Amino acid sequence: MESDEEAGTGDHRAQAIVVGAGPAGSAAALYLARAGVDVLLLEKGTFPRDKVCGDGLTPRGVQQLVRMGVDIDAPGWTRTKGMRWVCGGRQVHIDWPRSGNHPDFGLTRSRHDFDDILARQAVAAGARLCLETKATGPLTDRAGRIVGVSALAGADRRPVNFRAPVVIAADGASARTALAMGLERDPGKPMATAARRYYRSEARTNDPYLELWADLLCSRTGRDLPGYGWIFPLGDGRVNVGLGALPHRGHGAVDLRATMEQWLTRMPAHSELREENADSPLRSAALPMGFNRRPQYRRGLLLVGDSGGMVSPWSGEGIVQAMEAGEVAAETVALALHRPTGLGREQVLHQYVSEVNRRWGRYYRLGNTVADLVFARYGYRPLLNRRVMASPALVHTLARLLTHGTDAPSDDLIDTVVRGLVRMVPAPSRRARGLGARGR
Repeated sequence: MESDEEAGTGDHRAQAIVVGAGPAGSAAALYLARAGVDVLLLEKGTFPRDKVCGDGLTPRGVQQLVRMGVDIDAPGWTRTKGMRWVCGGRQVHIDWPRSGNHPDFGLTRSRHDFDDILARQAVAAGARLCLETKATGPLTDRAGRIVGVSALAGADRRPVNFRAPVVIAADGASARTALAMGLERDPGKPMATAARRYYRSEARTNDPYLELWADLLCSRTGRDLPGYGWIFPLGDGRVNVGLGALPHRGHGAVDLRATMEQWLTRMPAHSELREENADSPLRSAALPMGFNRRPQYRRGLLLVGDSGGMVSPWSGEGIVQAMEAGEVAAETVALALHRPTGLGREQVLHQYVSEVNRRWGRYYRLGNTVADLVFARYGYRPLLNRRVMASPALVHTLARLLTHGTDAPSDDLIDTVVRGLVRMVPAPSRRARGLGARGR
């Protein structure tokens, strides 16, 4: 790390720096800019770009896009009515609920241009976007507080320093900025792996439902896949087909490629999910789950999205949590910058950790337990047994729980039940939230 006192000339300065222009980073930059903060958004690549993802958004994610001002009626967005669960030769359809303040539809769109759209929204709000700018390490003062980042910029990879009193790390699962600041991953929290491939399929591309399979078997062991498979329609002649898995310590790694090949042999010919219709290579990525990196704030650095391990342990969904965390981080930083440097500002910045845990702490704590005791050992099949699949009330309750479909009071009975179940989970202790001496 380079210290602040060793800084050279020609540094770029702002009130806040966001590292990474994925959904979390672009959301943070957008809301900061809307609040009047001079914010730099650093992105190591260029747009458009690819990203391993299911490309599906629940209504909660749609709500975030609307809040960000994205035109979801523009070409390229495909609406979904709900989910179709397949297990044990049975299937059930769950329409997105008409409850709370969420819309009653979901969306799909390829990550190839999804991130570009969000970054453009941030720029339109006033954020300064720097493409082909790879953050290489934090800049710190003598007290070890982050005061910016060093980077390599442009095609010629020239060294540049960016300085600001607050930095938001949104650099994905690699979490390079967090690691450089000493924020290690908790090995006791789940880390899943996902793999996806695109197929050309006119038969499935306009399916109004996100399809999830819960009865897949691992190719190597014949055990139930500790996860699920998905088929998401993109409306452009293609579908996104993928698998997510939570490897169990006693069962070893899952060969996702062979398991997917085995799964697709079960598909009828008219589905067109065959090798000759593949439209991309199979690509995989890690999914850091369940707040597996804490604390989410330390010494001037806030963690959002995958950098903070914010993927849901219930479903593997991460885009929604990334955008929401970006908004929370931006609100926190904007308020903190109105305080003078020192204890008052630090107190405000530490509220980010409290707010993140208020929103997701109990829900993720319960999800981590279920993931460890059920998903990693037996997959999703136990939850989708014959009795559950035959009961609309149980199916809708489970769907609402898996997708975090509600967190606000409503008159909906299922919402009330799910919120009551989550509230029964003990809140994480101060030490577990990372608010002790190490977090200051």
